[in-house]
This record gives sequence, structure tokens and C-alpha cells, in this order.
Amino acid sequence: MMNLDNALQKIEPMHVYQIYGEVISLSGLSISVSMNTRSISVGTRCSIEGLDEHYIDAEVVGFSGNTAQLMAFGDLNQIRPGCRVIVHDEEGTYLYPDNSWCGRIINGLGKAFDEKGPLKKGEIPIPLKASPPPAHKRALVDERIDTGIRAINTFLTMCKGQRMGIFAGSGVGKTMLLSMMIKYAKCDVVVIGLIGERGRELNDFIEKAVGQENLQKCVLVVSTSDESALMRKQAAYTAMTVAEYFRNQGKSVLCVMDSVTRFAMAQREIGLSCGEPPASKGYTPSVFAELPKLLERAGPGPVHEGLKTGYITAVFTVLVDGDDHNEPIADAVRGILDGHIVLDRSIAARNHFPAIDILNSISRTVPGCHYGAERTVVSRARSILATYNDMADMIRIGAYKKGSSKIVDEAVDIIDNLNTFTSQSFDDGDTLACSFDKLAKVIGVDL
Repeated sequence: MMNLDNALQKIEPMHVYQIYGEVISLSGLSISVSMNTRSISVGTRCSIEGLDEHYIDAEVVGFSGNTAQLMAFGDLNQIRPGCRVIVHDEEGTYLYPDNSWCGRIINGLGKAFDEKGPLKKGEIPIPLKASPPPAHKRALVDERIDTGIRAINTFLTMCKGQRMGIFAGSGVGKTMLLSMMIKYAKCDVVVIGLIGERGRELNDFIEKAVGQENLQKCVLVVSTSDESALMRKQAAYTAMTVAEYFRNQGKSVLCVMDSVTRFAMAQREIGLSCGEPPASKGYTPSVFAELPKLLERAGPGPVHEGLKTGYITAVFTVLVDGDDHNEPIADAVRGILDGHIVLDRSIAARNHFPAIDILNSISRTVPGCHYGAERTVVSRARSILATYNDMADMIRIGAYKKGSSKIVDEAVDIIDNLNTFTSQSFDDGDTLACSFDKLAKVIGVDL
């Protein structure tokens, strides 16, 4: 009898009816469908039966009266007036991740993107657009994480559960910095979201940046730039949902997303197609509503009966428009995250990588996560960088005479060694302890 009960529980409920609709118009990216809108909601997944019985996945993004507005995940070429639309209830609202997804590449819909066969469906459904854990129940962010990058380990020390942003223009080294974090960061699982990336760079990123040895602890969620705006947006939510799955198991997860800007651009396309008014630099109000919903999901998990769950340490890249670090998306994201790493084009032009502008970057966990003499070392090193930066123009043109200021003389003597310390090749990783020891030696302080 028990076996029969178990079997009955596993039988999925049979749908006694099916909801259909019909395409009546297509304008831009928006598909108007005539249907009973009382049975749908925003986010409901549908299929559009195109030519030659080719089905196109779509999602409800709005409705008015008996007309629903849909956007497709794929190409619109197969859609014509009169195409039948099939509603799939709650399909697409949840994702079913599994531990076997490590080492796999998936698309924005949570389907296999590689050639290793279908993905195993997990047992626990996780909402694609889950709410963040209650703020008052979250664990504290206090345990440091080793990134392997000297400048970050010391000046911009990160903690487990922290959300950090990398802000830079194009071609300044964002992807390489992310690659170093993926290679050296001490964590259990890495979830990588490549949102709107160039298709030709995927294999390069996997082979050179991730590496086959690290791939086994990584889950890659990929949506290339030629895919629809809805697919690019969905990929970001899928990556965060996979990260939450591993966090709920008590694991330390590094979630890397490149880039939040392309997620915002995708939402702008969707908003404009739905008739939203453009606001700041063409971005619609829904963009600024969606950003915190995505970014706030990262961080430490809730505490249950005094026991901590896992962490999502997140690193989001922001492609600043025209190297303007105060443009709308950069400004909005900076206000949500727990710190920002600014990459400077002039530093990169001197072949100094990673091109981190230390004085304009900040980690909100510093100096609270520094111990004892570490605070003194970092404070003194920052002071030396600031002093030299203030006098750099005078020194270069020869207007400053040595001996005029003891503080400036010290900065001039140390700056070359300090620049050597902050520059680092891809194959050169350092631990937290080693990073602080080297910095202390550079500025002549004992730890």
C-alpha cells in the first residue's frame, strides 16, 4: 500500500483544460494576443505555434482587457496573425537546479547549452524571481574571502556574502579581473552569468579564463548579444536562482555576472516595447525597479535557529557609458552594492593591470574586516598613494624639488614598489596573508 501511495504522489496533476490564445498583431518586440487574461499573470510562460509547427517560447509582459502582451525568447520570423498561443500555467516560473549542473553550460531558460546531454531536473523548485531573504534574518558579513588579487585582498578586502561591483569602460580589463577572481577565489561553487556577451568569446572565456580544472565547480549561464532582450534578462535571473540553490545547501558561492548593464539594457528594450515612457538616458522606470530585485538576492542567507546558511558573494560588472561613472545605471548600482572597484583607462594605458583606481574604489567592509596592524598598513599605503597622486603633475614636470616635503619625498621613494605590488599577471595569485605581508614590506611597516 505504501508503494502505491508513493507512486500516486509522484504522478503530476493532470490538466483538465488548456488555455489558448491567438496572435492578432506584432509591433516591434511586442506580440498582442487575444485570450482570456483572467487566467494569466505577468511572467506566465506560453508557446506560440509558428509556421511548420515550429513552437516559440514566450512570456506575458503585460495585458489590457482581453489582450495580452507577449515577448518571445526566440526569433519572431515564424510568427504571423492567427498563430495559436498555448498557455503553460506555472511552467517557467520555477527552476529545478541540481548538483550535477556543476561543470555545465546552460542557457537563460535553464536548458543545456553544451553537448553533454540534457540536464538532470532537481527535486526542489526555486522561484526564478524569488524575494531576497528578510533583512533582519540575514547572517552578518564578517568572514573574509581570499580573491588571490593583492590590491583587492588588502585595499578592498572582500567578505563572504558581500556584493561588489566592477565599474569600467570597454577594453579596460573587466573580464580579465573576473577571470582572476574565478581562478583564485576560495569558494565551493562558482556561478557565472554571461549576459549579452559576444558569442565568439565564450570558448575563449571557458578555456583561458575558467580552465577545464576550474570548470568542474562552475555553472555557466550564457545569453549572447544576438539573443532576444527577454532571454538576456532571463539569463540573469537564472544565474541568481542557481546561486541561491547552492547557498541554501550551506555552500559558499561566488556569483559573477558580466554585465549588469546589459541586463538593464534588455529591460529597457522590454519596457519601451510595452509602452513605458523613457526616463533618464532612455532607461524606463522598470529598469530601476528590476535592478534591486536582482542584486539584493545575493548576500548571506538567513539564520535558522542560530545556524547560518551559505553565502552568495557576488561580483557584478558595470559597463559605464563613455567612461562616465555617474551615468544612470552606474549610479543606481553603486547605491545598491557593498562596494565598487573602479578600473581606470589611464592606468590601463600604462600597461598596469589590473587597472584598479584604488583611491576611487571602496569596500564597505573595510576597515571592519582588518585586524590589528593591517589597518595601519592599509591606511599608510593609501596615504602614500594620495600624496603622490596630488603631486604627480608637479613631479613629472620637475617643479617639485626633493627635500621640500618629507611626506612627498617618502611617497616618491615608495611609489614604484607600490605600483609593482598592485600590478599582477593572470598566473600570479597571492593569499590574503601573503598580500598583507608584501604590502607591509613595501611601506616599511612590521605586521
